Amino acid sequence: MEKNYEKSGKGGDRGERGDKGDGDEKRGGRGFARRKVCRFCADKKIIVDFKDQSTLKYFVTERGKIIPRRISGNCSKHQRAIAKAVKQARGLALIPYLVLAA
Repeated sequence: MEKNYEKSGKGGDRGERGDKGDGDEKRGGRGFARRKVCRFCADKKIIVDFKDQSTLKYFVTERGKIIPRRISGNCSKHQRAIAKAVKQARGLALIPYLVLAA
């Protein structure tokens, strides 16, 4: 009834999953990432409109969820407008509420 702690990762040495190594070798480290810019603030001609499905499709996933602000890069003002427009378009059946995986 011996317990082998070496392979289970419960000892002081970190195992494969809990490795807190350098990170530069595999993932390239945490370098400089370009800041995302709000599409609507950058180009003043584009407006948020619930009838414009081609613009709204960039902010909705394949499953029908609204993409969060940290991923889309929108400012909070335009993210709220997009959420409102998507919900309004869903209510008028321009965009589906959800897409069922078949």
